[in-house]
Amino acid sequence: MKKCDCTLCKFENPKVSTAAIIIKDQKLLVAKRMEEPFKGMWDFFGGYLTKGETPGVDSETTFLGSFPGTASYKEYEFPVINFAYLTELKGEPKLNTKENSEYKWVPISELKEVAFDSNMKILKFVKEKFTYDLGKVKDLIAQLDPSAVFNEQSLYKAMFNGYVSKVEEGGKLLGMGWIFPRQTLLRRQAVVEDMIVDESQRGKGLGEKILLDLIGWCRKEGMEVVELTTNPKRIAANSLYQKVGFKLHPTNHYLLNL
Repeated sequence: MKKCDCTLCKFENPKVSTAAIIIKDQKLLVAKRMEEPFKGMWDFFGGYLTKGETPGVDSETTFLGSFPGTASYKEYEFPVINFAYLTELKGEPKLNTKENSEYKWVPISELKEVAFDSNMKILKFVKEKFTYDLGKVKDLIAQLDPSAVFNEQSLYKAMFNGYVSKVEEGGKLLGMGWIFPRQTLLRRQAVVEDMIVDESQRGKGLGEKILLDLIGWCRKEGMEVVELTTNPKRIAANSLYQKVGFKLHPTNHYLLNL
């Protein structure tokens, strides 16, 4: 591959592209390319930004990060920077039949390769961050709150915006907990949102293992305070929190449902 040697191109500034990471039932939405490069390969929905254009679609998006890579046009190779967005669709996807021959929902664990090296970096990130036993997560949340309505997209946002600790055995999810950082006017602190251990696994110290993992993440991230709330009737939970060093903070805890 050649590199353009004009004065402007010598700076090798990357071209900007976007990738929509659309997940449903632990499956990624991909489209098959109809043209080179990478003709016949799966690709994420997205593409290069044109002059005056901003990344975004008619959907709810969460910015995941930027992923550098390379691309080519004819005999020329150039750098790219790929902005990935977790994307929640409004309605059904529509195929651009000029560029793609079909689209398909592929299980995250089964998708091995996609077009472009920057997309491969995104795929690796998605596999590491968002691969979960969705059925077991639903079961655990139902044990925590039988009235809760599970939202798959909320799970992925929780994984991305904070930290999710999980305990597994033989590939089976036994328990999990999640924590969220926040910057107040006075300090960096984190809030333990929930911890759940499968009812068949309680009394084995898994809750403590999850909690210590969450606290360890906070130390690594430079948090100054860890905060949590719990029902006074949860005797075992209150004992655990005091055991690892939490102090009861007398305050009125109010909630306003909007």
